[in-house]
Parts: sequence; C-alpha cells; structure tokens
Amino acid sequence: MAETENAPLAENGGELPAPHQEEGHGFWGLVLGCIGVVYGDIGTSPIYAFREALRASGGEAAVTGEAVLGVLSLILWALTLIVSIKYATVVLRADNNGEGGTLSLMALARQRVMGRLSLGMLFFGMVGAALFFGDAMITPAISVLSAVEGLEVIQPSLAEWVLPITIVILITLFTAQRFGTGGVAAIFGPVTVVWFLALGVSGVQHILHGPGVLAAINPLHALSFLADHLGVSLAVIGAVFLAVTGAEALYADLGHFGRKPIVFAWFALVFPCLVLNYFGQGAYMLHHANGLKNPFFDMQPDWALVPMVILATAATVIASQAVISGAYSLTKQAIQLSILPRLHVVHTSETRSGQIFMPQVNWVLLIGVILLVLGFKSSSALASAYGVAVTGQMVVTDALRLFVIWRCWSWSLRASLALVIPFLIVDLTFLAANGLKILEGAWVAIGIGCLMLLMMMTWLRGTKLLFEKMQKSEVPLQMLADKLEQKPPTIVPGTAVFLTGDPNSTPTALLHSLKHYKALHEQNVILHIATASRPKVEDAERVRIERINALFTVVVVSFGYMEEPNLPRALALCRKLGWKFDIMSTSFFLSRRSLKASPHTGMPVWQDRMFIWMARNAADATEYFRIPTGRVVEIGTQVVI
Repeated sequence: MAETENAPLAENGGELPAPHQEEGHGFWGLVLGCIGVVYGDIGTSPIYAFREALRASGGEAAVTGEAVLGVLSLILWALTLIVSIKYATVVLRADNNGEGGTLSLMALARQRVMGRLSLGMLFFGMVGAALFFGDAMITPAISVLSAVEGLEVIQPSLAEWVLPITIVILITLFTAQRFGTGGVAAIFGPVTVVWFLALGVSGVQHILHGPGVLAAINPLHALSFLADHLGVSLAVIGAVFLAVTGAEALYADLGHFGRKPIVFAWFALVFPCLVLNYFGQGAYMLHHANGLKNPFFDMQPDWALVPMVILATAATVIASQAVISGAYSLTKQAIQLSILPRLHVVHTSETRSGQIFMPQVNWVLLIGVILLVLGFKSSSALASAYGVAVTGQMVVTDALRLFVIWRCWSWSLRASLALVIPFLIVDLTFLAANGLKILEGAWVAIGIGCLMLLMMMTWLRGTKLLFEKMQKSEVPLQMLADKLEQKPPTIVPGTAVFLTGDPNSTPTALLHSLKHYKALHEQNVILHIATASRPKVEDAERVRIERINALFTVVVVSFGYMEEPNLPRALALCRKLGWKFDIMSTSFFLSRRSLKASPHTGMPVWQDRMFIWMARNAADATEYFRIPTGRVVEIGTQVVI
C-alpha cells in the first residue's frame, strides 16, 4: 500500500528551510527549545564520562596529573572534532527538505542511486535505525541511574535506595507518556538552561583554584597520554566517547528547530558549559586524587549537593524524554517507509501533529530499560554497554553522507571522500574502542540492534514476497474495467473505495465483492497510498486522479514519511480535482489477509512465522489511516506465504 517516489533535492547541500520553523516560533524560542530537547542527552554526560575515562586509564591508583590532563584533552578534542566540526559545521547541511536523522539521510541518498546501491542505502538506513533503539533503551537507564547515585554522596546509607528510586522514576516517566509531552516540554528548555549554567559555574569555581588544568587545551597532552598508555588507549578512547553520546540528536532534531538555532545553542551555551565542567572536574581531581568514586558530585560544596542531585535527576529525565520521543518519531518514519508494520499511534495534542504516543513502543522500551537497570545495577557497569550503538549510528551517518555529497550535491568522488574519510576514521576508532566492551555489556546494545534489524529485514522481505504472490493472482485493472463496462453487473448507488498496494491491479477486495455480491457501485475508486521520499508533500501534489472509464477511477494519495496519513482529510482535496467526495456516502473496502507459513517461500519457516506474528500485531488500517469505522467493509482472504 506504500511506495517510494522521487522528490526534489536540496542541491546546494542542505540550505532549504526547516519545515517546523513556523510562525509563532521565533529564533530565541527555537534556541530555548533545542537546548532542552537536542542537548539533553549530551548535557548529562559530565555526570559519568570523565569518571569512566579516568577509571579506564588505570583506576584510582593511576590518577596522576598526566592522566587527568590527557583525559581532559581527549574529551575536549572529541567534543570539538565530532560535535563542533562534524555535526554543527558539516552534517547539519545534509538535510532532506529541512529534515534530519538517519532515515531522512537514507531517503535522500536513495534518490540518486539505483539497483544494488539503492538497496545498500536502505540497509544502512535500517542499521542506523536499529542501533538507535539500542541507544533509546540504554540512555534512560544510565542517565537516571547516574543522577540518583548522587544520593550516595549525600548519605552513603542511601545506597540501597538508588535502584528502587531509579526504577520508580523510570516507571513514572514511561507511564506519563500517554498524557502527552506538551506540558512537560514547555519546561524542558528553561530547566536545561539552568542545568548547563550550573555545570559551568560549578566548573569555574574549581578551575580558579587550579588554573593549571587549562594546559589540557593543548592536544599534545592527549597524544602524549595515548602514546604512554598504549595498553589501555582503546579502553580510554571508548570511555571518552561517553562525552559525545547524544551528538546524533543534533541531526535527528534538525527538522524541529532548524540548523541556526541548534548551532547557536551549541557554541553559545552548551559547548562552553560542558568544557568548563569537565575542566572543573579535572582541577578537582588534581587536588583530590582519592575522589574518583564520583567526582561530579564530590566536587560540589555541601550546600549545593542536594540541589545538584535534584537538578541532575531533572536533567536526566529530560534527556530520557527526548530519547523516548525520538523513538516514537523514528518508528513512525520506519512505518511510513514500509520497513516496520503499522503500529497504534495516539495523538496527544490537538494542535501539534508531532506529539504522539505509541503504546507498543513505550512498553517495550520500559521493559528493556528496567531490565538494564536491574541487570547492571550501576551507571559504571552500564557505561560498558553504552557507546557501541551511538558509534555505529555515526559510522552509518558517514556512509550515507558520502553518497549524499557525491550524488546529490554533485561533488567529485575524490572531494567527497576527502571530506568524509577523516571523520570516518575518527568514528571507526571510537567504534573499535567501544567494541572492546562487548563482553562487559556492549553485547546488549548490539543484541537489541540485531533484533530490530532482523525484524525490519523480515518485514521488508515478507511484504515483498506477499506482494509478489498476490500480484500473480490479481487481474489487471484495465482489463477488468473494460470487461465490466461492456457487461456491467447490477449497479447500486454510492461510492466504493478499494485500498490497494498496486494501482495497476484489481484489488482482492473488489474481486471478492463482485464474486459474493454480484454488484458494483456507481463510482468505484481504486485508492493507492504512496509514501514519498521527502518529509512533507504539499497539498497541491497530495492527490493524483486518473479516470479509467465511467465506472472506475484510480486515486493516488501521497504522504511524506514524516506526515500523519490522514486519509479523509487528503481525500477532501479531491473536490478541487473534480471528484465530489462525500465520506458519508462512501464505503471503504479493505482486504484482511489471514497468513499461513509455508516452507516453499524465499524465507525460512521461522522467519515466515515472525512475519506473520508482526502482521497480526500490526495496527488496523482503518485506525491508522483514520477512516471512519462505520464506513469500512473488510473482506477476508487466506494467503500461504
């Protein structure tokens, strides 16, 4: 029922305006919003990133001035190279009509490639999306757990309450999703601004007492440290990467805020405050070598400790909320691009279509997050599982970006490689470093990603086989239309709309309707819903009508992969094209297929059964396309795949 069509490209390298920068959202409002949503994840990294990097260098016994300066230098230049240069300067320009994210980049890359290259781009996109789901489970777990662990610093006897409190916070957060994020999102920006300012002020206090830590700005300290610690260099690099987790959010949320607000917020507030806090932790460690247990909270003055724990908890909840909302958005895009089955979508806002709640996704994430917290029990243990999914996403972004620069921006292959290869080398280094953590916990993120990728490939392959099988048994629409025009059956008043995945073939529901009812409506519309490779489709291009004869009309309705497929609203546009559509005198005929597994298909029987299970748990087409239930007639058929 969905297809991908070509769409206009951002030929100049991503200078098209972001579609969500609507009137009513001024520049400063967008900056405030993106601070809360885009930078929530990376903003909580100081709680654990510096600590884990020092531990990777050899633990408390290895905390020397050289180690502190080396780790700080690595963190500073990781933030500079990956976030400031790669994402803020280069990647944000590779948008798809203003939208960002792995699937948007994949859709853009596929517009200028064919055959195996197109399938390769699709595979890369699915890998990136699958890895995101692994990240979406680990981020809430490690973020909230690391903040609540501040209770141990306030009062060591509270250590036994860390896990229960963390679980209660997470359950509350996921349960609240059904009520919508509009009210909570209104305070995301201000709270996160306070959080970043607190990070900066906290760091400055210690830098003033130990200005020697500023020597870490020199990248030679990073290179010297790695050269002197070859045995643990990859482990340290893997831990340093924790400081840049969340960088992908800059690109994923491009369509919500636009490039300029995201870049301004990074350089004006987020980057300086993060660097100041990391350097403050370094200055603290230079004078308190025994403070490695939790330097972020240990360096706080007594009067600020409780407020900082509360603020950190709020910041981690916001970071988790942003990831959860991102999982909903990514799932919706995957459904529109036909790489996942339709899932139930609840709209939590009457005015903002992007605010949605997906119950199935929500409860899967909640169960996964709770299991991670109970299984790893501490943020230090979870840090070993963190990073692989994010570095994998970054490598996928590099590969897709190479094709966009080469084929869509029309750069030479040599120039495209010259721009992408340096970043790819950095990302592959981080990926290799995080790969060392597989046995320590990184297998969890890889396992989640592989399971999601298997489900996507199963759905993609299964729907293709099902389409091919149904196509063999279907009658060409033109042939049936000509035959019925010559010898029409009984004609009844009204309009019948038959949904189909192939507008050139007769829908199964139409054949069965003729077989059982021996009648035909006055107007018969063969309706095909297509998904464009661009985020939005203008109303002027939404509907295409082709008249077959006096009895039959083919209508193709196109939605962008970021849009809500509201069928009645789209069909209302048909009036401008001559079809007087009245939904109250129209019946919608849908085919409901009962699938049976067979060993004689292109997939193993176990994969057939997985596909059938996914199909049975898919959302009903009536609800998904918002068709009034009282106007729907479903006709069942049994299909062996």
